[in-house]
Amino acid sequence: MKITDLRCALIGKHPIVRIVTDEGLHGLGEVEYTKPYLKPFVLQFREALIGMDPTDVERCMVRIRQRGSFKPYGAAVSAIEHALWDIAGKAANVPVYKLLGGKVRDRVRVYNGSLRRRSSGSRPEDYAADVKYMMDLPEQFFMVKQGIGFHSAMKRDIPDFHYGLAQPSHFHGAMDTGLISEHAFNHMLECVAAMKEVTGDRVSLALDCGPGWMLPDAIRFARAVDKYNLMWLEDMLTGDYVPFVNPQAYRELTRASSTPIHTGEQIYLRNNFKELIETQAINVVGPDPADVGGIAELKWIAEHAHMHSILMAPHGTANGLLGLGALVNVCATLPANYIAFEYPSASDPWWLDIIEGLPEGRLVNQSMIELFERPGLGLDINAEAARPYLAEEDALFFT
Repeated sequence: MKITDLRCALIGKHPIVRIVTDEGLHGLGEVEYTKPYLKPFVLQFREALIGMDPTDVERCMVRIRQRGSFKPYGAAVSAIEHALWDIAGKAANVPVYKLLGGKVRDRVRVYNGSLRRRSSGSRPEDYAADVKYMMDLPEQFFMVKQGIGFHSAMKRDIPDFHYGLAQPSHFHGAMDTGLISEHAFNHMLECVAAMKEVTGDRVSLALDCGPGWMLPDAIRFARAVDKYNLMWLEDMLTGDYVPFVNPQAYRELTRASSTPIHTGEQIYLRNNFKELIETQAINVVGPDPADVGGIAELKWIAEHAHMHSILMAPHGTANGLLGLGALVNVCATLPANYIAFEYPSASDPWWLDIIEGLPEGRLVNQSMIELFERPGLGLDINAEAARPYLAEEDALFFT
């Protein structure tokens, strides 16, 4: 089997990768809707892959892996990797998890991820109401994650929230950073107390915190919330769209508190998790299969973390509804350090009408998703249903 074409089209706002072969099989991969500008970045790899056997996934990846980078530029490489695995599974007539060593679980656990609502404000009662909304969802999530501090509107809503640098809010990925004021610090603690009053010990609570914190603030906050038994504090020092890792600072934070510390969604490749894991700098790693370089990359990181007693909770909202297949297949194969992945949902309601392979009824039940048993990654796009959402320049995408 040979690759005859690598295509990328915008379906809605999502760049979708489609690899075409001379045997009629195709594979699909999805890039997050916030990254439509990555379409030409995907297409730069076309000449490197045409003529290759797509079922030799690693051989193909060796040709292109070094051209990716930290979020967002690992997304193009990752989506191509997903499409290659999709073809490999279809060619073998098995789900991809069979090619990754086989499943160790029949269902995969998820948490709320993109199932949330726009908050009505940054007061403690607003945070309590938002958490109650997520707890009451029919998916019955075992855990909910809420943004706070620099990863929330709080940095705009609370006067004099911090003394550092404020960035324009309209630019996706812009990062505020600086020392947090005492009154803002205390306000955050009041919001945590209000949320825990709602969740009790029935539903776990994780906080998405940044990035942007100074290390002294991060240590003080982690110590102050120790009593609440939070699932984790995420991305306090580095994180979303930060193109570097800071293991030494994370190790100081992790050693200072019993509250688990989590990071990793923006990190590209196993190499950049090495020091975080081997120096016990964090308690939970959170690579995203749509940014880290693909599902094989994520599995390697999970296994390395497991050997060092570090937990695994993959980021997932960058995957979209089609990319859910990649998350489900790889998480079915992960070792016992796997907690749950962040559940992505449809960016527009019509995605539910164009995706083939989703089970009937609710996809998540009691916080769990049943494995997809169709060959490949288990999900596909109905070409006819998707055509109205294609840009005119991409009219030949499905031919």
